[in-house]
Amino acid sequence: MNRAIVVGATGGTGAAITEELIKRGISTTIFGRSRQKLEQLAVKLGSPDYLQIAVGDAFRPDDIVAASLGADVMFHCANVPYNEMESKLIPLGESVMEAAEQLGLKVVVIDGIYPYGRRQMKEVTEEHPKQPHTRKGKTRLAFEQMLFSGQWRKAQVMIVRLPDYYGPTANQASYLGSTLEAIAEGKMTFFIGTMKTPREYVYLPDAAVMVVELASRDDAYGQNWNIPGAGVISGKEIVRIAQEVAGKAKPVIALGKTGLSLLGLAVPVMKEIVEMLYLTEEPLVLSKTKYEANIGPVKMTSFEEGITQTIGELQKK
Repeated sequence: MNRAIVVGATGGTGAAITEELIKRGISTTIFGRSRQKLEQLAVKLGSPDYLQIAVGDAFRPDDIVAASLGADVMFHCANVPYNEMESKLIPLGESVMEAAEQLGLKVVVIDGIYPYGRRQMKEVTEEHPKQPHTRKGKTRLAFEQMLFSGQWRKAQVMIVRLPDYYGPTANQASYLGSTLEAIAEGKMTFFIGTMKTPREYVYLPDAAVMVVELASRDDAYGQNWNIPGAGVISGKEIVRIAQEVAGKAKPVIALGKTGLSLLGLAVPVMKEIVEMLYLTEEPLVLSKTKYEANIGPVKMTSFEEGITQTIGELQKK
């Protein structure tokens, strides 16, 4: 990988991947709609000479092409709001792929676990049956089918699948991101789903290490890859660690179907989470077998350390 472009660089996964690329000294272009946010990210990363900013609309292939000249790997980290997923996710992906096709780029697509549907094995491998029963899961599966379809002859693509994630760059797109941010600020907040059932989370800086490692390997393309976390942890334990680090303990309220539906009257995106609540009650755990067999040891920061680092960084903002 000689030069990378990160589409959606100011989002949670995009910012973490950009930071990892810069740490490795890889020439990188960060692409997004907001020049202000891109400039803030560049400053945070020390504004090295090999980091460039490109402002554009990811729904416009020509904008991406203009920003991608000289790149050989594109990271597709852009996303759409929950309540617009069915109408906008695939058009966004097609725009990214059309740009990559024109330039013959490798594409690393960041995605989640929704296409797997309900858990059918203890640890979910990349071969787990994809039988989604939710609208969002079906949309994500159609997205995968588009990415791996035969219409792309020059672009090479891989999908990397992350469980729920957290970290200093995590934002509203993460179930846990807004919860930890509020705890860091000493505010009352919500936790989506039950706080009793242990679930898998990945620390974004760990995920970025593994994603960039995959991206640098030619034989990793044309496949799905799981990016597992450091095991499972309950919401109750997450809150305990976070509040101890923050030195503040305001109430954290678990939100189930009723609470999310009521909040959805004012904030439509909250209502859209209801159909995915099964993942908080029947959590999936991603297998690390394929990654370890083909790439090497999985990067695993302990929850204690990862949450401590996250709260510390959030309190600096």
